[in-house]
Amino acid sequence: MAGRAQGGGALPVGMRGRPDAYRAATCYRGEVDEERLLEKLRLIEALFAGATTDGERMAAAEARKRIQARLGATEQADPPVEHQFSLADMWSRKVFLALCRRYGITPYRRRGQRHTTVMAKVSKRFVEETLWPEFEQIAGELRKHLNEVTMRIISSAIHEDASEASELVPPPRLGSKS
Repeated sequence: MAGRAQGGGALPVGMRGRPDAYRAATCYRGEVDEERLLEKLRLIEALFAGATTDGERMAAAEARKRIQARLGATEQADPPVEHQFSLADMWSRKVFLALCRRYGITPYRRRGQRHTTVMAKVSKRFVEETLWPEFEQIAGELRKHLNEVTMRIISSAIHEDASEASELVPPPRLGSKS
């Protein structure tokens, strides 16, 4: 079984016979990718907080405080109302729940609602101008990252072709007019 890592996947040509080196290389790449993702998420938060300098962009806590202050000011002019959010997958739901909690918004579900449903009392303006656009950007970056990691793992450990299945067009039926 030379050339195979634990778990049965084929190693890239330069790493065959060196599964420990391969694991170390992919672990490092994963850490670099994760750091890149975290930096993108910090920049997204800074964007929605209205950060203008590099120092502000790096101070995520300060950005969060400014957004919370904006939420408080918005709620005075536009009182919180109950919103229902439907989130397609568990990753999006986890991001949305964390984002709500970051800003002091308590997410909940009513008994009998699907797990994809999240309820929250928040001003409509804050949802439209900050919460939902920030969620979409963060969830998009996370989805992109998870897809890249998944494709890399599948290609490395299972099979190099991780593309979607091809679509077959059925042949026309005899006697039908096209």
